[in-house]
Amino acid sequence: MKLKLDLHPIFNRGGEIDKALRGIIDEAIRKKATEVEIIPGKGSGQLKKKVLRFLEQKEIKALYHRIDKDAKNHGRLFVYFRYK
Repeated sequence: MKLKLDLHPIFNRGGEIDKALRGIIDEAIRKKATEVEIIPGKGSGQLKKKVLRFLEQKEIKALYHRIDKDAKNHGRLFVYFRYK
């Protein structure tokens, strides 16, 4: 199962971005999704940096397996999950 989060509609609302990111991570775990696609968009790159900082937090990092950046589209990130 793959989930998708497009941050375009809330790109300038910091608190909502964190809430949306936490929500999609929690949903992925609840539904045992193996992949979450996060779309911060291309723009200046600030939103992508914010997303990466969020994902690098110790308590969040413990929840997923790895992150990949899309080689062809730098406006997308993929977060992968593993379940035992």
